[in-house]
Amino acid sequence: MKPLKLIFLTSSLILHPSSLLALPPPSDPPEEVLRTEIIIEARSPIDGKPLTPTEYAELQIQLQQGQPVQPQVARSVERTIKLLRLRRFIRTVFPFIRLK
Repeated sequence: MKPLKLIFLTSSLILHPSSLLALPPPSDPPEEVLRTEIIIEARSPIDGKPLTPTEYAELQIQLQQGQPVQPQVARSVERTIKLLRLRRFIRTVFPFIRLK
């Protein structure tokens, strides 16, 4: 019975090479190498702008200390945000009013 299973397994690998496509390409670096790689580029978690390592460290310290960091937005966007918050408040207090 065991030789039959071995023949079946071998033939399935030969006849179905698509199962071999699940392996990563040879040019793909192993995960162990990627874990030891030092990342020198950073992006701000607030607005997504690229930062130097020192700027990123300073921002992390500010965030850990609880200092509020206000992102810079245009006045029109700020006004839209305030109106959306007002609309959400009105819908919470008066759920029967339909706002468009």
